[in-house]
Amino acid sequence: MYVLSIIAATQKSNPLGLFIPMILIGAAMYFLMIRPQRRKMRAQSALQSSIEVGDEVMTTSGMYGFVTQLEGDVAWLEIDDDVQIRIARAALQRKVDTSNGDTATPIDDGSGRGKKIEPTDDTAADEPSN
Repeated sequence: MYVLSIIAATQKSNPLGLFIPMILIGAAMYFLMIRPQRRKMRAQSALQSSIEVGDEVMTTSGMYGFVTQLEGDVAWLEIDDDVQIRIARAALQRKVDTSNGDTATPIDDGSGRGKKIEPTDDTAADEPSN
């Protein structure tokens, strides 16, 4: 019994030694996770506030269009001729840099894809007559 009390007395630990690993883990989480995320959020916020009417943008869902109007937190995006949608300004992910050749305009490669198909009068024949 006496030997156990001597061993216990010699193995006293420093309470500061218990907190050092926790402090190191907290610092690692800050520098590896929290700080980069904050930097990314600041950059995204700066981009969204710099968007002006006439800019070509891409939304978070991958839709391209031109900004036609800004109303606070709402942006009007023209995605086709005379087709506008209202989206949240936070959904604007990036500006499309048209000076580098990036554009949202479709290219007609002769395959027939992307062309508008005119409706025919054949659909009236499919309807039952009364």
